[in-house]
Amino acid sequence: MKQSLAQENYYAKTLSAKRLYEVYQTKYPRVKTYFAEEIAFVKNQLRGTERVLELGAGYGRIMKELASCCELIIGIDISEDNVAFGEDYLCVFPHAKLIVMDAHQISPERFETSFEVVLCLQNALSAMKVEPFSYVEKIMALLAPGGRTFISTYSAKFWSHRLDWFLEQAEKGLLGEIDLEQTKDGVIVGKDGFRAVTHSLEQLNEIGKATGYPYEVQEVDESSIFLIITKEV
Repeated sequence: MKQSLAQENYYAKTLSAKRLYEVYQTKYPRVKTYFAEEIAFVKNQLRGTERVLELGAGYGRIMKELASCCELIIGIDISEDNVAFGEDYLCVFPHAKLIVMDAHQISPERFETSFEVVLCLQNALSAMKVEPFSYVEKIMALLAPGGRTFISTYSAKFWSHRLDWFLEQAEKGLLGEIDLEQTKDGVIVGKDGFRAVTHSLEQLNEIGKATGYPYEVQEVDESSIFLIITKEV
């Protein structure tokens, strides 16, 4: 499913660069733990020799945490402002590079290398408004033989903390007002048309199975659920 123009404008203009940075300056310790544990899970899987690609990388928040653990890390994001902000944010890591690119347009031809690891984290598979089965096929095409993709979404057990965090963003003026009557069952709805959904554990299993590759689904910290798919040699 093609990302709508309104959704593109939201991430490229409304919530980018310094405003996106402010999203992660939360007052909630449990949400900060979620950020840290999601990154730690990926970091613990790296040997230090991988070429890593992150889809929907924002200003490079996750890239900065992983840069010391891999040979090369590239992030793509639709927002020119994010990429410009990220150049300073990542300046101490010459092997970390952000590129302006629409994540819907990924293909092996658009990159100079294949990757041992492709990341689609923090519910990005939902946020990018893609058809998940066909999009994961695109992700797998970017991987070198033996490479893995890590796709994460929110655990249902994290719902109350996730909602607190989004309400905090709305209070800061980073999001529009949350529609509390419509917000339920893992779906956060804004009165301005914003809508954030997730993939369930069952859906992630279906996506992994459909690839035909070995996969596993794992919950981390009762806050993230990861789908990890390995491209067989």
